[in-house]
Amino acid sequence: MTDYPRLVESESARLAELATGADPGTPVPHCPGWTLADLITHVGTLHRWVVHIVETGRQEPIWSRQVPNGLAEGQRGDPAWLGSGARELVATLRATDPDTPVWAWGGDQRVSWWARRMLFELVVHRCDAELAVGVAPVVEAPVAIDGIEEFLETLPYAFWVAKRLAALDAEGATIHLHASDADGEWTLTQGPAGRISWARGHAKGDAAVQGPVSDLLLMLYGRRSPDALTVHGDRAFLDRWLATAAL
Repeated sequence: MTDYPRLVESESARLAELATGADPGTPVPHCPGWTLADLITHVGTLHRWVVHIVETGRQEPIWSRQVPNGLAEGQRGDPAWLGSGARELVATLRATDPDTPVWAWGGDQRVSWWARRMLFELVVHRCDAELAVGVAPVVEAPVAIDGIEEFLETLPYAFWVAKRLAALDAEGATIHLHASDADGEWTLTQGPAGRISWARGHAKGDAAVQGPVSDLLLMLYGRRSPDALTVHGDRAFLDRWLATAAL
């Protein structure tokens, strides 16, 4: 089983290091209107939200804005604040049986879902911070493979995305992803009401994208353009789908 708390700890440290010494007002290119300080505040707030859900064994929906993050009104987080929240999150995850039932907005209503979701929240926003300060982001292949599958598993439960995808009127359309540097191929199919299904393995899609698995993951999250990858088939559909599906 993947040690998600260890990876959360590592990614949190990488994000805090990037933010330390950087101008907190630095714009974050793929989060319009956000600065680096806004990014840190967002991530640290999510940490405290998940700690609350896990520690209280929450069974009913609660959203991050409903949980105090320790900041005064209008105050933004800094690397030290991010670090303290990350340490609390990691300690809470390690102290809790991952099979413990809790509310989650995804399909798996257990603590383990939150550990995995928080890892990829961190991975993507660490990459955001790197792009903001001029560093080329890379996600290690095993993490990127898991991240692609976590994205595909989670997307059907993101009701706000499903609503947008339904408006594409593309039921039955397929996209194939092929990692060029790792053992990974996936085909996703646009289903009814905006929901998707997916399967591992080789197949022909209406659009197909091949490239390093790190870039495939970042493309799904809207952080890497398909221009940097090899695209076959219906590029116009691929672009519309990616613009619509970004979490």
